[in-house]
Amino acid sequence: MSRVQLALNVSNLDEAIAFYSKLFNTEPAKVRPGYANFAVAEPPLKLVLVESEAGGTLNHLGVEVESADQVSTTHARLTDEGLSCTTEDQVACCYAVQDKVWVDDPDGAPWEVYTVLADVEMPGGQLRTVDPESGATCCATATGEADTAAQCC
Repeated sequence: MSRVQLALNVSNLDEAIAFYSKLFNTEPAKVRPGYANFAVAEPPLKLVLVESEAGGTLNHLGVEVESADQVSTTHARLTDEGLSCTTEDQVACCYAVQDKVWVDDPDGAPWEVYTVLADVEMPGGQLRTVDPESGATCCATATGEADTAAQCC
């Protein structure tokens, strides 16, 4: 099963969890400091909430797929279509180990196609351990603070 992912920055995680629980009639699948995600059955949606001072803005978009093979196939297809992509294999992000491919839309909105390989706890409230631009150890924390100049996930 594939489903679209919508990752939103929210100013108050508890209020956002309460709202989206009511809106989609489901409880979050995962809640951590500054982070929550919902696996909504209908409509098929992975909703990610990231507590941030930039509340009320888009964080990123994505499509969750079932396997690493589907991520690889998507990467090949997008590259064949002439799109510039970045891949991440076995990356720890958003409390999960994932394989993913990133591509930006014409206005710069980041899209990821990813599969979750395993759950993992993240050190110090970080949402990622690697900056996809530089490969440097990362970076953005659940509170919006950055350990490096580049913020990610």
